[in-house]
Amino acid sequence: MFCILPPTRLALGHLIPAKVPDASGLFNLMRNLGGAIGIALTDTVIYSRAPVHTRAIIKHLHNGDVATIKAVGIPLETFQAHPPGMQDMLQPMIKRLALVQSINEAWFMVAVLTMAALLCVPFARTHRATAQ
Repeated sequence: MFCILPPTRLALGHLIPAKVPDASGLFNLMRNLGGAIGIALTDTVIYSRAPVHTRAIIKHLHNGDVATIKAVGIPLETFQAHPPGMQDMLQPMIKRLALVQSINEAWFMVAVLTMAALLCVPFARTHRATAQ
């Protein structure tokens, strides 16, 4: 709620009281639309990037990349021994790491968009309400 008040004030603070109800409805519509688009973008990033990360993790594991082995959570000695059935055991761990990486990318996208919005704040002007 603390994040809603400043943009609402910026958007509606300069209007005369008679125009506030209509402007408030339009503002809420745009806020809800923005939220829906934000959720759709976040879901798209998470669920489209997870398979890409899964393939990359599997490739790194086949190449014996020690950092990836540790990130998946496999003891190095166990990975080097290749016990039977290890592929079946690794699938949930690989999928979890891929999901974490794609969620991190989604949070990065949110951070970039937030920084872009914050850079626009100094350009927002305040207006005084005028009687018409």
